[in-house]
Amino acid sequence: MSAMPREDDKDEEANRLLRSEPTSPPATTLSSPDDEEEDVAFEAREKILIVDLDSPESVDANAVPPFSWKKLWLFTGPGFLMSIAFLDPGNLEGDLQSGAIAGYSLLWLLMWATIMGLLIQLLSARVGVATGRHLAELCREEYPNWAKMLLWFMAELALIGADIQEVIGSAIAIQILSHGVLPLWAGVLITASDCFIFLFLENYGVRKLEAVFAVLIATMALSFAWMFGDTKPSGKKLLMGLLIPRLSSKTIRQAVGVVGCVIMPHNVFLHSALVQSRNIDPHKKSRVQEALNYYSIESSVALLVSFMINLFVTTIFAKGFYGTKQADSIGLVNAGQYLEEKYGGGVFPILYIWGIGLLAAGQSSTITGTYAGQFIMGGFLNLRLKKWMRALITRSFAIVPTIVVAIFFNTSEASLDILNEWLNVLQSIQIPFALIPLLTLVTKEQVMGVFKIGPVLERIAWTVAALVIVINGYLLLDFFISEVKGVLFTSVVCLSTAAYVSFIVYLVSHCGVLPSTWWSLLTKRIAYIGN
Repeated sequence: MSAMPREDDKDEEANRLLRSEPTSPPATTLSSPDDEEEDVAFEAREKILIVDLDSPESVDANAVPPFSWKKLWLFTGPGFLMSIAFLDPGNLEGDLQSGAIAGYSLLWLLMWATIMGLLIQLLSARVGVATGRHLAELCREEYPNWAKMLLWFMAELALIGADIQEVIGSAIAIQILSHGVLPLWAGVLITASDCFIFLFLENYGVRKLEAVFAVLIATMALSFAWMFGDTKPSGKKLLMGLLIPRLSSKTIRQAVGVVGCVIMPHNVFLHSALVQSRNIDPHKKSRVQEALNYYSIESSVALLVSFMINLFVTTIFAKGFYGTKQADSIGLVNAGQYLEEKYGGGVFPILYIWGIGLLAAGQSSTITGTYAGQFIMGGFLNLRLKKWMRALITRSFAIVPTIVVAIFFNTSEASLDILNEWLNVLQSIQIPFALIPLLTLVTKEQVMGVFKIGPVLERIAWTVAALVIVINGYLLLDFFISEVKGVLFTSVVCLSTAAYVSFIVYLVSHCGVLPSTWWSLLTKRIAYIGN
């Protein structure tokens, strides 16, 4: 008789640790007015049902089902949408500049940066699957109003900065493919229409949308693989670049750019929402673990494909331009022209192959940017807007400033390069405000239950996050030293930096990594200086 209460206690403890989704109704219930108050990433009718292939009688509810290729296929999709952020025009520009200036020497860093990015994205997926909610929703509940709104503002800024780069990249590709007939601003307007393409595709279900992205990724892979075959980079130098770490003072900026391009703040929010497109019961430990296993495989394959594409671009420009006088001036705007001058025409001119690959990269990344914007806005603000309205608002945030940029910078390659540097700085500034909340949540038992990460993985994750933040901090410092001039501008930058660092310290202190006394001492010190 005494054994029964202990069993009951164990069951109660297991139920406590397996966090449920109190605001989301089961798939079989009808929505009530109360349910309308809570924004969700995907409605129940939109989710893909994961069907057990075995008969219900033969399935152990507490055991993780055996591996199935058919189930892996059902889970395939979110990781490939996530991987597009590793292939956007900003990343391609970082790749070509790395190849042209550093040759093959930074390929090892590209590989390890992709592995670090994979770890961050797996943690993002873990949060989404285990809690049934995405990162923006969880941040809304985790932080006080002022911190929540500041995090939302930072996420929107990061998204706008990334979107401008992606739209400009698409516009450059359209300019190349139209043989210069269409100006940059016209390419921007054409790219803006992807918002309506996205809405059209969404009406046909998640799988149709994922299929379109698969076609775009395949287009990029084929385009850049074709260019790789045409230019015939050195296999020996490629292997040495991957296996032998090398870094010199002349290539430090390119090295920082390679790492900085991998972690895109909006992508961390995006992946935690995309994994909820599959119908997974967060109450069942075995089902959650099964989903995590399949998503880990799928995300790893997706980032392997993205790594190969980035590798192709880097080695193409390493072979063609490393050590040449064009190396220091090459960028996204003039890369196609330089390729044509170097390799000529042929049956399929390399200029147009580059344009097709760049267009696929730009279009796919702008559509995922629209997707991410919906989740960020809906999650932080809990807005129950129609999807077309949210997509239109999200797209307007980026398109309006991008059209202004396109009109003013249309005739100047140098100006576009300077703009791109500022946008990279904007991305770098936002990285802590995605990574720190993610690591805060994934290490909390109250949020994750039994799927909270262990101490070893926690240390590795914080080490990776700190490394990425420090590397991007170096990029910021280097940029501001060279660009910030004048007493007034310097004062504004210094005050902004103090506020920026204070908010980062608050976020780290909130998650318990730093003792709470550190934060109280810091706030007292700031108050003392203010008096």
